[in-house]
Amino acid sequence: MSHARAGPISLFCEMSRRPTSGGARARRERARHAEGDVRALYHKHFAERRKERQLFATGSFFLTFAAVRAITHAIRAERGPFRNITPGGRHIHHMTFRISGLLIVGYLWMMELCIKEGRRSSRLTAAAFGAGAALTLDEFALWLNLEDVYWAKQGRESIDAVVLFGSALSLSVIGRGFLLELAGLRRALPRALSGRARRRK
Repeated sequence: MSHARAGPISLFCEMSRRPTSGGARARRERARHAEGDVRALYHKHFAERRKERQLFATGSFFLTFAAVRAITHAIRAERGPFRNITPGGRHIHHMTFRISGLLIVGYLWMMELCIKEGRRSSRLTAAAFGAGAALTLDEFALWLNLEDVYWAKQGRESIDAVVLFGSALSLSVIGRGFLLELAGLRRALPRALSGRARRRK
């Protein structure tokens, strides 16, 4: 009886110890190779701190702009927990805080602080710069016209400023070489893995 009961259990243990299917192994191997190749490509193009700061500033710029636009639309529609900052009845625009952030980052970089000490501080200040630039240019039309035209027709000028500055950031950080190598890596990876599989057979 004990052997009869142990039969299904031992069968289940034996099945669980079996190697996974070839398809799952191939997918894991493909993902591992892709991760290693992308990591090597990243170090090749962004090992220099100046280029890496450009990368972090660009990413932070676009993410912050997308987030602040979503929040301002939510405030206007009175959805979610977001509200305007109005201490004492005075509306404080978000560019006020980010101009302060830009001044702080500019001062640190002028004094060559948070640049050479370590990659973490370099990345943080670069991300702070990108966020500050996004929040400031998001209200570009306000400080150009010296009036609150955020939702008016003139507010389009803020979008134009963001597109122009964002394009300049993107061109400076990515460049043609990185995009070409990344596209080539994507095409070459399946061929390399299929060739390796044929050699194993």
